[in-house]
Amino acid sequence: MSASLPRSGPTRRRMLQLSTLGLGAGALAVLAGCGGPGERKAMDTTGKVEFRNPLHIPPLAPATVDGGRLTFDLTTQAGESNIVPQGPSSTWGVNGALLGPTVRVRRGDNIRINIHNELPEATTLHWHGMRLPAKADGGPHQMVEAGATWSPEWQIDQQAATLWYHPHPHGATERHVYKGLGGMLIVDDDEEGALALPREYGVDDIPVIVQDKTFSSNGALVETDRIGVGMLGTTILVNGTAAPVLEVTAEHTRLRLLNASSARSYNFGFSDGRTFTMIASDGGLLAAPVPLTRIMLTPGERAEIIVAAAPGETAVLRSYPQELGVVDFRAVDAGAQDTLDVLSLKAAARLAPAAPVPAKLAAVKYPDPVLAGEMRMFMLGNNVINSKSMDMNRIDLEIKAGATESWAVLNSHNQPHNFHIHDVQFQILSLNEQPPLPELAGWKDTVYAPPGVTIRLLMQFSKLSDPVVPYMYHCHLLWHEDMGMMGQFLVVDA
Repeated sequence: MSASLPRSGPTRRRMLQLSTLGLGAGALAVLAGCGGPGERKAMDTTGKVEFRNPLHIPPLAPATVDGGRLTFDLTTQAGESNIVPQGPSSTWGVNGALLGPTVRVRRGDNIRINIHNELPEATTLHWHGMRLPAKADGGPHQMVEAGATWSPEWQIDQQAATLWYHPHPHGATERHVYKGLGGMLIVDDDEEGALALPREYGVDDIPVIVQDKTFSSNGALVETDRIGVGMLGTTILVNGTAAPVLEVTAEHTRLRLLNASSARSYNFGFSDGRTFTMIASDGGLLAAPVPLTRIMLTPGERAEIIVAAAPGETAVLRSYPQELGVVDFRAVDAGAQDTLDVLSLKAAARLAPAAPVPAKLAAVKYPDPVLAGEMRMFMLGNNVINSKSMDMNRIDLEIKAGATESWAVLNSHNQPHNFHIHDVQFQILSLNEQPPLPELAGWKDTVYAPPGVTIRLLMQFSKLSDPVVPYMYHCHLLWHEDMGMMGQFLVVDA
């Protein structure tokens, strides 16, 4: 990639003016509609899932230590998985046939990850939510050809958080994720480690990687038609397990929820309506715990929750219908009216005692908005951002290393979209000039963008500059990203 790529203008004054109009979903449908009503019907699997399979817990990825540096080896490969009883499925995975191990690191660690690609085509792995050099980001400019190895290195320099890794080949990301590539990436630090929270991995600290897939009558993984948002599956998997059961052994269990689906959003809650406690969002711990009965996660978003249990009881983690702010037929096409049983939690007769959830969690320090310059505007349209489709040879923005910036995002399309930015965690300042709900008040790297709602974001970029290699911003409904709803920015020296 050349340093002489064309640059486009960084701000859109007219778009910012449009955003102040508060256009509703009905009016915005005229701006950028897409097609007529679909034929999809809403699904309801309440009480219909025969939970019978022990939840698979991804193993922790082993690391070797050489001169103070941790080295992980990850191999992308094709395989065969027995997911549903009808028969085996051809899948892709990392160090196995489906999904991959959990990579666990600590703030301050120097790490190297060797990505060996044994797939029949090029792919890459992106470290979603991680602050790192652009050349190590794993985006579409760091493709790993079939038979090749890519070895990014960086130092972990962010607070404890639940992140993840997934492929990011431009034009093929949805298919590569759907076939099974991906895994969780956990960052630890001293601040989180000092709190009385569940943290025994696989015992009371559980990765919950939620995906939807469709299988044929003989068990084969089927790539479905893309209606509006992308591929929607009819079977819900957690950590690659269908009809999963988690044996709960403690009074408090920490669930690290990850929406790793390519298109479907989930509105998580429990079948008995119980309250759970949210302790962390995409970028790490909240300032204080938030009691909730529902948490909506769009593709790419994460939330850490604490669930209390009593001996011998059973509860089902369920996804309820969600309000995406689109007209009814598009809500059905997006799966927003589906009710889906996800995971059964069965408590043992005796449970390990747990300390109360701390009243204070983290000292959250946001950037000073006074330091942000002119607000940048991003209008999400029909698979474009600011009227431009993704071009690998075009740089859309240049940002000064260490700069504090304010971005405004407006979805002008009667279709669900969200917005993800590489390299940074951001604070949501407002949605249509209203403060965010408590569950959106922490550090985020992905946010849902309802039609007609202007979302103001505040972020500080790192001091890691690169005049040639860009980071991405894009819709994380992966078919939209593949179709061109993505842009590129450079972080350059001041």
